[in-house]
Amino acid sequence: MSLKKESHTLLFLGLTAVLVGYFSIWLPGPGAGLQLMGLETAEWLKFMGMGTSRNWFYLPPITLGMMLSLLPLSWPPNRWQNWGIRAAAAAVSLLAFPAIEDITGPVWREYVVRVAGIGLVTAVSLLTGLFHRRQHTVVVWGLMIGLGLLGAVMPLWVYFQARPAVETLMGQSLGVGWGLWLNGAGHLLAAAVCLWQLAAKKTARSTRTAVL
Repeated sequence: MSLKKESHTLLFLGLTAVLVGYFSIWLPGPGAGLQLMGLETAEWLKFMGMGTSRNWFYLPPITLGMMLSLLPLSWPPNRWQNWGIRAAAAAVSLLAFPAIEDITGPVWREYVVRVAGIGLVTAVSLLTGLFHRRQHTVVVWGLMIGLGLLGAVMPLWVYFQARPAVETLMGQSLGVGWGLWLNGAGHLLAAAVCLWQLAAKKTARSTRTAVL
């Protein structure tokens, strides 16, 4: 089942909000030099001694990339746009790629999960292109709902875990940057569209069964 125009627009609005949110302020520090984007937050927290849980701040490029790689499975095959979206999915996931000195340094194990996530997005983009089938759209919507919820909840949850230490360091209370809220809203909007699409598909199937 293909997305209707309205649902298609809402889904891409949500996915765009995730990308824009990642390049917007997540950590609203007191000075311009501490107004950190989502892309910068995890790296800055590394120098505060925050452990591997900071890697959750790199989750949005992975969840966004994975949703983009799955989306063409709801479209007709053999369209150039499908490969364009898959290429975009792989490119977006690279935002989570660690610095070379990190993955070749003594603590390289901390970065294995992030690199594996990028590899998974790339592999899914390639495999879904080579074996494009539209029979399993229920699975696609289900996976995208899970990715949307994960991408919305986990960065926000880890932010609230880290915020007390940052507030202590800065000596003042901090809010939540609008980019982090935008990331959550974008993920939830994408998940809601996929949930609606899944419900519509089940309703259509039930209607056909009743007619028969």
